[in-house]
Amino acid sequence: MKILLVGGSGHVGTFLTPYLSKENEIRILDLHDPQHDVEFVRGSIDDPVVLKEALSGMDAFVTMVMQGGQDGVERTHTISQAQSNYAVNCTGLHLLLLTAFEMKIPYGVHTSTMSVHQRERRYYPSEEDVPMDGPNVYGLTKRFSEEICRYFAREYDMSIAALRITGPRTRAQFLKQYADPPRRPWGTPLYITDEEDLARAYLAALSYVSKGHGRFDSFFISGDSDHDEVNMSKAKMLLGWEPRAHLALGLSARDSTSGE
Repeated sequence: MKILLVGGSGHVGTFLTPYLSKENEIRILDLHDPQHDVEFVRGSIDDPVVLKEALSGMDAFVTMVMQGGQDGVERTHTISQAQSNYAVNCTGLHLLLLTAFEMKIPYGVHTSTMSVHQRERRYYPSEEDVPMDGPNVYGLTKRFSEEICRYFAREYDMSIAALRITGPRTRAQFLKQYADPPRRPWGTPLYITDEEDLARAYLAALSYVSKGHGRFDSFFISGDSDHDEVNMSKAKMLLGWEPRAHLALGLSARDSTSGE
């Protein structure tokens, strides 16, 4: 499969590219040079001319471009953050999906975030039941980005999956933080997600969207292997995915209650 990674030179795209390129042809669209030897188009997601060049010959796309990442607790934001978040997360995404449709590329995976939710919750029972009530402009525009994806699935018969990821980490970062993860103010861990688990999630989502049309689905993707905070049964049922890095690496179960 020929896949365009939009924003593939960023943190997530950089550590996922080697996994995705094992059995796929990868092209990256970004303002910055990629760290890996893959085909590269320089430009922005909100440039229609560049989008046509980048999507030419592709079978599917993955959006990894994010603007102004704020956590799901912070409320304040600046005018420049508002402008950049809407430009990238909303306008840019809309242009990408419209261009993909016009070029007959109906399949894609969108990188969303758990910050579409207010992150002071202790438990997230399902993707559909938890309100998308993130308090800042980043969470708000990422919420709108999922609605844009839903709109294109409904009105343009596209097939798109949104992955609400949290705590993406390289393997080195994951190993360093697994036993002693960052903690929230109330003591529970911030669940981190290993690079290989993330790569498997994206590959599973790409396979999933390629088998249907006219459908949009969102999925919780987290390293919370015991589902203490996030119920990921939908990802397991529809994508056949669950976090396994801790098992593959021989790491013992983490005590998620310590520090509370």
